[in-house]
Amino acid sequence: MEAKQKVVAFLGPKASYTHQATTQQFPESDCTIICQSSIEDVFAAVQTGTASHGVVPFENSSNGSVVFTLDLFADLQGRYPDILVCGEIYLPVHHCLLGHVPSHPSPKVDQAASRSLMSDGDSPDVSGTVTPTQAAPRPELPRVQPSHDVKGIRKLYSHPQAWGQCKLFLSTYLKGVERQDVSSTSKAAEHVAQDKTGTSAAISSKIAAELNGLSVLAEGIEDNEGNSTRFFVLRRRQEAQKSEHVNEVDESTEMERYKSLVMFTVNHGEPGALARSLEVFNKFGLNLTSINTRPSGETQWHYIFFVEFLGRKRPEGKGGAVNDALNELDQVARSWRWLGSWESAFKE
Repeated sequence: MEAKQKVVAFLGPKASYTHQATTQQFPESDCTIICQSSIEDVFAAVQTGTASHGVVPFENSSNGSVVFTLDLFADLQGRYPDILVCGEIYLPVHHCLLGHVPSHPSPKVDQAASRSLMSDGDSPDVSGTVTPTQAAPRPELPRVQPSHDVKGIRKLYSHPQAWGQCKLFLSTYLKGVERQDVSSTSKAAEHVAQDKTGTSAAISSKIAAELNGLSVLAEGIEDNEGNSTRFFVLRRRQEAQKSEHVNEVDESTEMERYKSLVMFTVNHGEPGALARSLEVFNKFGLNLTSINTRPSGETQWHYIFFVEFLGRKRPEGKGGAVNDALNELDQVARSWRWLGSWESAFKE
């Protein structure tokens, strides 16, 4: 019997960074790739079985965790109880400023000269200088400068995560320009493509420029040249557990090759409650790789804690440090939920 083709949902439209990550992991020759308009729609597609897998952004190396994704894992309304993480994808992210090239050319900027002007006390402008402050009297310059005139831009579109990844460029060349959050960077490019006035621009990818007929006004505008985003691959609990531990390895290898994610709550009125929960992981030799928090939705200033660590959960009865830790966490945490184990894709 022929195997059923995978259906993979991703945050679109096409040319989004999530789309690029998806096709990196799931070639379109082997899978059906379906576009979703929001991260929640990806969760819903996997939960309902419309898609066998989903791909969502989880964190960026420069700007931290994607809170939209964390909130969906927190699942305060109980809409996505069967969603687990079964894999991860790392993608280098190089942002571009996309728009319509103005009719008049832009003069090239000598950044060294701009810095010299600043030292002479001249006022900063859009030539590549940054307004000094008391805290930063000689502020850092962006890595690149525009290849076209950007003085006429009055509105910027992008995904909220992108703003924090391009702070130096934006504060230097587009300070004070209105910013509009949209569901993805590729959706931002679509908005700008429809605006023929030339007064809007998008932070998006070079691929999105080609797909939408836009010009690259500046390339590589991210602050950090090594900017990268980690994406999670989602699957329904029942399907993920069917394929659990196909590759049996010893526990020491598991601790090197695999990661797990768990979320838990504690009694905030009980002194030491969080410390006792975290001590469980130390007791069983589990190396924590990240901790995140989100509001619990129950009481103000009470939180859900997300802990990622090395190692993987084994099927019931198989023992192991992760299983032992989770059994003890059940005794000290107010509540907890396992969110999946997967093989690490990170390469040093």
